[in-house]
Amino acid sequence: MTKEKIKPEKQAQSLYKTVWRWHFYAALIFAPFLIILAFTGSIYLYKPQIENMIYKDLYEVTPQEDRVLASEQIEKVKEKYPDALVTKYRPGENDDRSSEVSVINDGKSLTVYSDPYTGKIIGELNDDDKIMDKVEEFHGELMAGTLGDRIVELAACWGVILVITGLYLWVPKKKFAFSGVLIPRFNKGKKVLVRDLHAVPAFWIAGGMVFLIMTGLPWSGFWGTQFQNIATQSGVGYPPSVWSGEAPTSTIKTKDIADVPWAAENLDIPSSDVEGFTPISIDEVVTIANREGIDRSYSIYIPSEPSGVFTLSAYPPKAQDELTMHVDQYTGAILTDYHFDNYGIVGKIVALGITLHKGTQFGWFNQLISLVICWGIIFVALSGYYLWLIRKKKHDISAPKAPSAFKMKSFLILLIVLGIIFPLVGLSLIIVWLIDLLIIQRSSNLKKTFNA
Repeated sequence: MTKEKIKPEKQAQSLYKTVWRWHFYAALIFAPFLIILAFTGSIYLYKPQIENMIYKDLYEVTPQEDRVLASEQIEKVKEKYPDALVTKYRPGENDDRSSEVSVINDGKSLTVYSDPYTGKIIGELNDDDKIMDKVEEFHGELMAGTLGDRIVELAACWGVILVITGLYLWVPKKKFAFSGVLIPRFNKGKKVLVRDLHAVPAFWIAGGMVFLIMTGLPWSGFWGTQFQNIATQSGVGYPPSVWSGEAPTSTIKTKDIADVPWAAENLDIPSSDVEGFTPISIDEVVTIANREGIDRSYSIYIPSEPSGVFTLSAYPPKAQDELTMHVDQYTGAILTDYHFDNYGIVGKIVALGITLHKGTQFGWFNQLISLVICWGIIFVALSGYYLWLIRKKKHDISAPKAPSAFKMKSFLILLIVLGIIFPLVGLSLIIVWLIDLLIIQRSSNLKKTFNA
């Protein structure tokens, strides 16, 4: 064999080992967080069913011919909580669903459930005690605030790198065969089987895993905020707002006062002209919503300031039904009417991605596919750990020995590009490099432990 043939083979082997080493350490560090994300995500997928079961006594009502006016329902709530500030009214998405009145009472956010046919108060929940909200908080920020949000974002971004490096390791380097590539080998011994039970399922869920990560990142505190700002400023998130009448633009964003679709979060809030007018009633706002054909899952956010507006937000299962509307609290004029069709191309993609991510866009089938991906992620992560344990030596981590990434130009370029796309990944790469340079490389014991 000539030197010309040997050199490319050695380079390929070196690159393989380097990719394997990075895949190994990334999995060792971030797989636990991916397991948490997948587990909590698989629960949150079934939020509607779980909440309907847990809060059945609060949610279900018997439909009747006539409904009590929203204002009368709110008055009932005010009688029970005379010092409370009413912030939101939600009429209920179905005929057999209770209506909701959100209040702030003694510094606590409460949701009061009312029978829309009798006006009777069914019960209330402290918003801090809602089980699925806790699951969502753990899923999004590990219940650790900003720090947790950054950790989740970092783990998700490294999840993309795990998929890329994993696919490189999965691709057959010699002759293609179904066994060990597309289906596990059950007759080649324990280690081979465990390896296949890690690599083969990982291939099948790789696309779904990247999809869930990329559709979840728009919610993240750092990457998501920057991405949203770029989409907004470039006009591909949402178009310039169209105001009617004398409605100067507010410096407050819609997301500061209401739970609205992603593409509408940075929408400026107009102001109501207070001079010479008496505020319209909540009943008139409900009439406007019915007249405009808004999806019945909408909520009405009630203005707390004289210059504020009513904000109607519909965040239904299908992205195409989303809506954000601002209504002048004195004239009833619609100041902003912002539908899915008004989103820019990025806004539409993100909106569809979010409803697919949450499992609501295509109902039970969407939930099932996402559930399979979530449990697939958990299985792949656990099988990877088990594969490491059965290969691990007693006195070291048993990381693959490989040349430095600095010697593998193609892989180094890939890391740099991913570090630019995902800034937290870039920052973590710098930290890893400094730890290796200043600590690990200066200690023979650490070098042995990490196989550096």
